[in-house]
Parts: sequence; structure tokens; C-alpha cells
Amino acid sequence: MSDLSHTLEALKEKGWLRVIDEPLDVYLEIPHVAYVEIKRSDSRVLLFTRPVDKARGIAFEMPVVMNMFASFEITQWLFGRHPDELAAQIRELLHLKPPEGILNKLSFAGKLLGLASVPPKRLKGEGACQARQFLGRDASLDRLPILTTWEQDGGPFITMGQVYTQSLDGTLQNLGMYRLQKYDAQTLGMHWQIHKDSSHFFDQYQKAGRKMPVSIAIGGDPLYIWCGQAPMPYGMFELLLYGFVRRQNARLVKSLTNDIYIPEDVDIVIEGEVDPSSLRIEGPFGDHTGYYTLKEPYPALHVTAITTKAKPIYQATVVGKPPLEDKFMGWGTERIFLPLLQTTAPDLIDYHMPENGVFHNLILAKIKPHFKGHAKQLMHAFWGVGQMSFVKHAIFVDESAPALTDYAAITEHILNRLTPKSLLITEGIVDALDHSAPEALEGGKLGIDATGEAQTPTCKVLEDDVLLEKVQALYSDIIALKQYMTHTASPITVIQFAKTAPARHLYDALFPLREHLRIVVFVDEQRNDVANPYMLIWRVVNNIDALRDVWRGDFIGIDATNKSAVDGFVREWPDDVTCTPEVLESLRERGVIECDAAFIERFGLL
Repeated sequence: MSDLSHTLEALKEKGWLRVIDEPLDVYLEIPHVAYVEIKRSDSRVLLFTRPVDKARGIAFEMPVVMNMFASFEITQWLFGRHPDELAAQIRELLHLKPPEGILNKLSFAGKLLGLASVPPKRLKGEGACQARQFLGRDASLDRLPILTTWEQDGGPFITMGQVYTQSLDGTLQNLGMYRLQKYDAQTLGMHWQIHKDSSHFFDQYQKAGRKMPVSIAIGGDPLYIWCGQAPMPYGMFELLLYGFVRRQNARLVKSLTNDIYIPEDVDIVIEGEVDPSSLRIEGPFGDHTGYYTLKEPYPALHVTAITTKAKPIYQATVVGKPPLEDKFMGWGTERIFLPLLQTTAPDLIDYHMPENGVFHNLILAKIKPHFKGHAKQLMHAFWGVGQMSFVKHAIFVDESAPALTDYAAITEHILNRLTPKSLLITEGIVDALDHSAPEALEGGKLGIDATGEAQTPTCKVLEDDVLLEKVQALYSDIIALKQYMTHTASPITVIQFAKTAPARHLYDALFPLREHLRIVVFVDEQRNDVANPYMLIWRVVNNIDALRDVWRGDFIGIDATNKSAVDGFVREWPDDVTCTPEVLESLRERGVIECDAAFIERFGLL
């Protein structure tokens, strides 16, 4: 594995790269192609050789690569080995003990010497990323094929930027992955959220009244960007992780106009400084939650230099409704960081974040419980650990449960052990992208303890059409109904209705049917299909705030509807991310993408 161009050559040889030579627009067209491709079961990395900006009449000289982490197979290949092997190595290092005997001492020394490849190396002179240099007014972002992904986006956004920052005293370095809005040819919005390390550094510069240097890299070894999203502890430079995975030191060179070091083999470097005294409105942006994040003030970067390789490649990703490229990036993170999570929760056996739970919204965990309430104790431990503190919904099972990735079996296992008493509802911090909480950054959390004994089914299950008729007799605005897992102790009933009043009114109205209900989920009339469980899970975990939207009575109610003034909700509720129909149809007619009506419906493209 080496830089981006060599990686693409190897991907092409393996049949994992699709090259698209047709001119396609950076406005919507290229992102729509990548969005459809990443949802295919045989998705490949995409290389767009002729990106254009039709509105401005520009043909860009550099190609665009997307969906670099296009599958489990490609992701494992990019790592060089299975993530579980890396996790095993971390686990071994965490449990190293002083050796006894000469052979054990030699083995111990070898393991320590192997760590010599972990720290990044600072090189003298310039790197390949600085072959072409543009300074001052020549440092124009217009040179880059920056994409506008969605119709409601606030503008073009860099989506695969490696954002390198350092603390005010220069002792700490950070690599983060943040979206970057292009305001004009020399200004970018810096969407580092309040909980992120770069934001902590920003606070230091703001208090000192000093401008903050930032360097943004694009491209290079694909693992750089993966390291940028990895949940490393505060103060640990993410490129240490690169050295550990690659077994070779990251090679860094100094930026031209600031003291920040970046990998010498990246394709593009944008250097600049942030004035802490000035914020600009950033967004909206169709984000990985599948919703638009709203306009908010964030710092802005003034570009001082742009450098590139002799033949640079622009790397980007597409975000929106799952599944996305982060499905595979997140898989690597999930497996590799299991041993570190186990240091805080030693009775944790395994964990998994389903893709349609958009990671921080849903986690499944398998534990070895030793006493009553153990699962609830571990829930609090999870909610107090780094980026795990953003998790909204956590479901815990014991070692008798099936594999966490066997969704049908694990769902049945959970539903056979779920009772109103199983639920722990509390509150804590939530991700800045969460839209369902009554106020930003803090909201409800739900934990489910499914480690107990299986319950005997007592629900008197009716056929869907019979139950629908009875429900409609109680509440006239019901549109559709479907039941799931009716053979379990806790069947799920999904009810779609035309919302003119809070869903709680409907929940209360269903009391006469309580013997036929165990868990009832309420969804809106618009953009929901009660027969599409994949997207229903996505909707539920995005739309609920447990303190407000989960009710425990004779049966459990879950309000997954969009909230508004009807519910006393005062924040703006964002739109779903959807494709532009005309763009989708044009790409289909030209044969650039293949997606039939069933595919569009399955993944909620429109």
C-alpha cells in the first residue's frame, strides 16, 4: 500500500475500481452516482476522470475518487489485514507483563521494538504534496473540484478533508475529519463540533486572542482519513494509529505558511488560519444521519496556501441515508477499538453498531453479567467513555445471545426478554448532529437490559388487517399498520398516521386494544413505508428522544414522528436527505447508474 494513485492502480487490477470517463457535474451529479453505487451489494471505488462545473463552464484537471472504502473486502485490503487481527495485537499489548526467562525477554523486546514504527517522522525539506505551490491570491479553492452533494446544501463542501491542528503551546497534535464549506475562493467553514479536539484547541487560541493555524490534507494513503475519524483519546495524535496499522511511520513535512506537519504523500494541502474572533453561518448540509444539519455559527478558515502533487487526485465521500461508505470505515473502527473499550467495561464480550442506526444512535452489546443490574451499570460506563457518550440507544444481551450481526436472530432474542422494566431512560450529551432532542447537545438516552430470562408470549396477536380495522375504529387518521416478530413475547406494531395531534393521543386511544399490543411504533404519513424495516429502524433511532418519546404502560409506545409545534417542539426540524429526481433520472437515462423503483424505495432515495 502506498499513496492514492498507486492504491487506485492496485484496485483497478483487482476489479474493484470503476472508471467513469463521461463528463459529470460536481454539482449533484457526481455525488448522486456515488450515493447509488455505495448502496449496491457489489459496490466499487469510483474514479471520475472528467469532473466539470457546468454552471461556471469549468473542466477540472484533477480527477475525483469516491467510495474508497466501498466494501468489507476492500476495507480489509486497505488495512492490510483483518481488523480483528489488529484488535488482537492491541489486546496483547494492553496485557503485556514483565517477562521471565531469556526467550520470553527476547519476545518482549521484539514486541516493543515493533512499536518503533508507530510515531510519525518529521522530514526535512518539502514533500511530494508540495510539488505545485500556490500562495496568496493564487491559493484559490476554485482550482479544486469541490462537490455540492444535495440540493439544500449551503454550498460546496469538502467531505474527506484531513484537518490537522495543534494546541496553542504546540505540544498536542490532532487529525480530525470535519466537513468544510466553501464560502468563496479563499474561505472555508470549519465544522468542528464543541466536543471535538480541534474545538478544544480553538478555545485555547480564542482565549489567547491569537489566530489558529490549520492545514487540511486531501488524498494520500486512504488510512489517513480513517485515522481522522477514529475515536482516539484526547491528546493522542491519530497518526500514531496509522503507524500501528501500517507498521511504518507516517512521514510528515512542514506546511509552507504555518508550523503544522502533514503527510508528505497526500495529494492536496490547504493551509490557512482561523480568526477566533469571527464566526460565520455554516450549513445546512445533508449529513450522515440522513437529515440536513441546520445553519449554525462556526469558525472560518482564511486560505494562505494551496499545494498539490504534480498530478493530484481529489478524494471525496457522500453522506446521507444509509448504507454509506462509513458503514465499512465504521466496521474497522468498531473491531479495532473493542479491546480499548473493554478496559473500561471488562465484562464486555462484543459490540456492534448497525449501519441503519447511523452508529451513535444505536449500539448492541454482548456482556457477561455477574449480578442484577450489571447491564445498567455498563450502560452508564458506555455513556461516560469518549465518543461512546454520544450513543443514544444501547441494547445489552448476555453471552447466550446469537451473533450481534445476525439481525433476525438477535432481534428475536431481545424481544423475548424485553419488558417495560427492562428500559432505562436517562439523559446526557448527544451529538451536535442530533435533531430530535428538545435542545441542542443534550437529550434523552435509552438503555435496554435484555440479559434476563426469556418471557412466555402472552400477546393475543391478530392478523394485520383485523388489527388495522380495530385501530382505525378508535382513531380515524390511521393509514397503515404492520406487525413484526409476532411469534415473540414482544411483537412490534408499526402504525402510520396522518399527524394532526401528538402521537401520545393515539397511544392513549389504543388502551382498549392493550391485550393485542406490546410495542407500538408511530410514524408519519410522509416518506415512511411500514413494510420497510431497514428504513424504519433508521427513522426511529433518528427521531426519538427517549425522555419525551418512549412511554411505558400496559404496552410500550415509541413516537418516531417528526416533531413540531403540535408537540411543543420549538427547534427547527430538518428535512430528510433525498436525491434530486431530475438528476437521478438523467443519470439513469445516460446509463451512468442503475437503480429501479424497488431500489429507490428500499433506500428512501426520493
